Amino acid sequence: MKRMNHMLFTAGMLTASLPGLAQQQQPKNIVFIAIDDLNDWVGFLGGHPDTRTPNMDRLARMGVVFENAYCAAPVSNASRAALLSGFRTSTTGVYGNAEFMRESEVINNGITLPRYFSNHGYYASARGKIFHQPMGPWADPQSWDSQENLGGKNLNVAPKEPGRQANGMPILTSGGGGSVILDWAGVDVDEKQTNDYLNAEWAAVELMKKHDRPFFLACGIFRPHLPWYVPQKYFDRFSVDTLALPPRDSDETMGKLSDRALQMTGYRKPDHEFNLLKKAGREKEAVRAYLACISYADDCVGRIVDALEKSPNRENTIVVLWGDHGWHLGEKMRYRKFSLWERSCRMPLIIVAPGVGKPGTRCTKPVNLIDLYPTLVSLAGLPTNKQNEGHDISPLVRNPEARWDIPSITTLAQNEHSIRDERFRYIVYKDGSEELYDHVNDPNEWNNLADDPRYAAEKKRLKEFIPAVNVKSIGSSKTKKNKQAYIPASDEIEQEVEDYNRYLGFVR
Repeated sequence: MKRMNHMLFTAGMLTASLPGLAQQQQPKNIVFIAIDDLNDWVGFLGGHPDTRTPNMDRLARMGVVFENAYCAAPVSNASRAALLSGFRTSTTGVYGNAEFMRESEVINNGITLPRYFSNHGYYASARGKIFHQPMGPWADPQSWDSQENLGGKNLNVAPKEPGRQANGMPILTSGGGGSVILDWAGVDVDEKQTNDYLNAEWAAVELMKKHDRPFFLACGIFRPHLPWYVPQKYFDRFSVDTLALPPRDSDETMGKLSDRALQMTGYRKPDHEFNLLKKAGREKEAVRAYLACISYADDCVGRIVDALEKSPNRENTIVVLWGDHGWHLGEKMRYRKFSLWERSCRMPLIIVAPGVGKPGTRCTKPVNLIDLYPTLVSLAGLPTNKQNEGHDISPLVRNPEARWDIPSITTLAQNEHSIRDERFRYIVYKDGSEELYDHVNDPNEWNNLADDPRYAAEKKRLKEFIPAVNVKSIGSSKTKKNKQAYIPASDEIEQEVEDYNRYLGFVR
């Protein structure tokens, strides 16, 4: 018995002397942070010189930054459906915000990411926007063991006068309703009373708890999604006079794009959002409002990072921070998302994996949000879900310089794709028109090389990665239960924003 006790003691001492060993034997927790409409205007990506994101930058120093991470679709619903289902949009038929993902047979017969973890012994919980809505059927409650509702004080902002928005800009109408597409305002409210902060606080509290089983904890932060209403102090951090405007095309370069591309930008429409901003001379104000919302979102992330650094679960928790797609503020003469260009497709991605990735490293290989499903499964040591169409990028977490020859694919609609490798972006539209950009020499995508014979080989190579399956859209959801949540029309983006923010209580 003495000998047995000695052996057990020795084994215990050996395990204690090898902290990595004990850590590897424990299931890995997951913290999943989603930020809505966040482009690369974060400090660790250098997308805008005036941005302030000290907390996201702090998290970046704790893990691996993927400098060339791209969405599966440049629109929230489709992007999130792809990430969380593991299927490309061209496979599911979920291309925009109108399609209810559970009406896709492919998705409905699959297993979503949080449910996959739950099926393997994890407790999957969420608060805020992870799927396309924070609550209701579009939040996919069957994917979670628990969902927490939004709480706290809404940021209601009333217009100063009839027919005007809170910022004084004219109201854009769709179907007779008001719009918040061009609206922003500083609000007299404590950030600790706002929904996003309360959601982050919930995640922070969960991180500090002791759990009886591994957890998959998802926290969705709504800002910088429109309307750009945040506490006034975040506007006060930026001066309109000193802000830099993003670079933009000339009329000459825009004139060389196809009719389909120009249709997408709204470049030819005098009443298009960006043209209205230019005419009003308020472009810098819009930049300020977007930066203010990013700063607010960063403070929310900071609450989670603070808790992580003190958490008893820190050394055994994988953290992922991601944006669902990018955002234009004048680049390519465009305002908002819904494009296949760099500004709409690129967004932040950080993976913190203790004992796997080296803190403070960066990876330039092109990756996609759809890759997160198989990657987290791999990092957690779970069996592979062979249905996944994404790629396991955990080798890049371990070694950011590892060989990687797989480009990233972003899909806007049926037969409309963007293929991005480390150097080039190739775009094909449904009318057959093409674009090719060399990001080494043309990071702003001003010079379309698609018709240049010198780049024919590059174009041919990238064409090979166009998805073989390109199904039709499953169509706008018509079911009564989904209309009670959020059903915009495919081409009525103004109504989309209005309805969604009314649903959350952000608009009058």
